[in-house]
Amino acid sequence: MSMGPAAHAQDARWRITKERWSESDEKAWQDFVAGLGAADCWTFDQCIKSPANPYRHTDPKTRFYVDCADMPYVLRAYFAWKNGLPFAWQSAMQSADGPGGDIRYSSYGNVVVARDSVPRTANGVSAIPILHTLVNVVSTAMFRRNALADDPVMFSDTYSPRLDREAIVPGTVTYDVNGHASLVWRVESGGRILIFSSHPDHSLSRSFLGKEFLRTGPELGSIFQKFRPLEVVGATRAPNGALVGGRIVAASNADIPDFSLEQYQGNPAGDPHRWRSASWMWNGENLDFYTYLRSRLSAGELEYRPVEELRAMMQSLCFDLRSRKQAVEISLGRGIQNTSPPSRLPRNIYGTDGVWELYSTPSRDARLKTGFKEMYDLVVEFIKMDMVDAPRLKYDGNDLAGDLLAAYREQNAACDISYVNSAGRTVELSIDTIVGRLYDLSFDPYQCVERRWGASGAERATCRDGAEKTRWYEAQRYLRNQIDRTYDVDMGYSVAELETGPWGLRTGRGVEEGPEVDIRAYLEGLASRRTASGEIALPPATP
Repeated sequence: MSMGPAAHAQDARWRITKERWSESDEKAWQDFVAGLGAADCWTFDQCIKSPANPYRHTDPKTRFYVDCADMPYVLRAYFAWKNGLPFAWQSAMQSADGPGGDIRYSSYGNVVVARDSVPRTANGVSAIPILHTLVNVVSTAMFRRNALADDPVMFSDTYSPRLDREAIVPGTVTYDVNGHASLVWRVESGGRILIFSSHPDHSLSRSFLGKEFLRTGPELGSIFQKFRPLEVVGATRAPNGALVGGRIVAASNADIPDFSLEQYQGNPAGDPHRWRSASWMWNGENLDFYTYLRSRLSAGELEYRPVEELRAMMQSLCFDLRSRKQAVEISLGRGIQNTSPPSRLPRNIYGTDGVWELYSTPSRDARLKTGFKEMYDLVVEFIKMDMVDAPRLKYDGNDLAGDLLAAYREQNAACDISYVNSAGRTVELSIDTIVGRLYDLSFDPYQCVERRWGASGAERATCRDGAEKTRWYEAQRYLRNQIDRTYDVDMGYSVAELETGPWGLRTGRGVEEGPEVDIRAYLEGLASRRTASGEIALPPATP
């Protein structure tokens, strides 16, 4: 978070007047996050200054810049400040792997080794420096902690919740062990979880939780976390109502009503350390984790309404593309594309620092590609379910492929995406255009805007990249094909080393080709194979 020139300590005092977060405070927190998630804003700063924030008129003049890990902490602290609530945070973490290495990607998680809290004084303290401190201290390493740990002194800020509609609510953190954190802002009646997150370039994106959020063991803390209840004990109350002194105590896991290891143990519950073999039974049916999750979070029995599902997924992808546009424009505004690239890639393009961390988009693009693949796979599954009249599929028509194709075209037309090329002219795109060039979208901030959007032919003619950047773009082709974020693999290659080929996922050079994502071609192919009786041939196996 960056402070504007008028943000002084006396502008905003944080006086703690409540001993603990009550149920009504937690509900107000949920409403606060839900409002910001639903707002039409594309940076954290825009959101916090938008009408969706009921506290905006009480803020000093300041600018809020946060990345993905900062956002849950800064929002929680901001809400606590505005409501006179206590707040504390992990101020230092240590890798369970031992010394050395990047603790954002530790193999065995991290442990809390220091804590801090908002001072409790009669006159309060300036809130802005505290928010600024959180931005400097917090990283995704804070979320990478053992869900079984329950230290009363060096406690973790968050805990593992149950998987149901009463526990997974707006304000719940979703942690991707590949180095990303988001906040839930809505759980739809059909169980789909809507999330939003900030990024190192300060842009904001909205999406739904899918398979890009990897399920791991409890030592790494994925996927769901909620802020642990806090209480001030031993304080005195000043004449103005402020709490003075005392200490912060956190609820233990056993004292939290919705604490659960369900996301690691499975259902029925097993050993959380044997999380890979966990089973997921619901109403007598054995499900994969992500289907189980939707079933648990559905307001009733999980039902797939395929046309509505496709529309929702395309709308979400449109949001992601609009967010990517914002990210690319921020990079262009800094002029990164006009500078010479370094001689080597960062050690790992998905988790680094400096210019690459701020302005490149490999992680964002990988999540985008995963979203397109999920949509393709689900459409294929809907067609198969329709052919066997699966009870979970709620569709009353007689041409599912045709209806899905019509919905695809409708949403494609409704999604307005464009960019301004190097000659200053607007280039119109669409979801369908992006599908055709998904693996050509450059994540490299040193390359021209045309390449950032995967242009070819006449559209790319306005690109001003020289031979060196063109060589880098061609050499990065296999990395662009990759949808898996290999954050623990050395990728610090020169352009010549990249040109030798992918050699397998674990080499850090990428893969030969990306998975199939062209839904329109798939649905049009089904339509062309319809028999005279109106039946369709079996669809190909899911890639």
